[in-house]
Amino acid sequence: MRRSYTEGEGDTSVLGPSRLIASLVVAGSVAAAGVGAYAAAPGAHVSAPGAHAAARGDEIVGRIRLVSQAAARPAKKGVGAWTFAGVDTALSKSGASWYYTWGTGHQGIKSPRGVQFVPMIWGAGSVTRANLRQVRREGPYLLGFNEPDNGGQSNMTVAQALALWPRLMATHLTLGSPAVAAGAATPGSWLDQFMTGARAARYRVNFITVHWYGADFATGAAVHQLESYLRAIHARYHLPIWLTEFALIRFGATTVFPSARRQAAFVTAATSMLQRLRFVQRYGWFALPATAGDGTAGLFRPGAVATRAGRAFEAVR
Repeated sequence: MRRSYTEGEGDTSVLGPSRLIASLVVAGSVAAAGVGAYAAAPGAHVSAPGAHAAARGDEIVGRIRLVSQAAARPAKKGVGAWTFAGVDTALSKSGASWYYTWGTGHQGIKSPRGVQFVPMIWGAGSVTRANLRQVRREGPYLLGFNEPDNGGQSNMTVAQALALWPRLMATHLTLGSPAVAAGAATPGSWLDQFMTGARAARYRVNFITVHWYGADFATGAAVHQLESYLRAIHARYHLPIWLTEFALIRFGATTVFPSARRQAAFVTAATSMLQRLRFVQRYGWFALPATAGDGTAGLFRPGAVATRAGRAFEAVR
């Protein structure tokens, strides 16, 4: 829906967060023991190793803190973002593991440590040599066209998207399908035609990218509808899914939003469901900034002040 966009060193890289923390704690203990032995040696100058131990201890504590923070961020959890006052702090506070901007870069946003930026090729006009070079630097993932089935977004025909797809494949990044606005599981729909054409041409699509907005503001019903939609998409294409926009918003002649309480309740219930669905690789809430046009869906007001939905999103573990 978003408008046009104008672990460690050596062998520790194969350890999970808890094992890495344990290894760092052991390393700290060994360092401390070494200092004790050195100090006991006759004529030893204790001050130098003592200072070294303190520095080493600070380094170990820092590593443990960083690993703990990374472990606390669910790998699936993400958000769509654009610049606003306090965006860097808001992104860090949100607990997201990844984010995107509907563009190839993240100018004006500094990625917090442990938070990954994922680039997008938004539409036909975005397929340029410069943009394709930039997304290769950002890798390893690339999101395809944004709502090509929506006249107000990238507005592309299936034939147009298929003609440009080899240039996205040539980046050698893990590639997500175009993110349709609706009807992803419907036979003959825009995405169904695209995937049929991609298979016939032996084009590579690594995961399915979709958007979903709920018009039923009852929490249980909305979560059920979203889960049913995702299951139908997976049953049709048998590929992992990235849900890159979702929230409760009823579009029409007048856009209607649920109360802040209902939106927050949906955040909690929907993310719990998404965390347990194995075929959902990632999800991204719409959106990090809280603006008047996005009603109760936004997570943070200027100054990184969390909304009710934002506090619910922060709590997702």
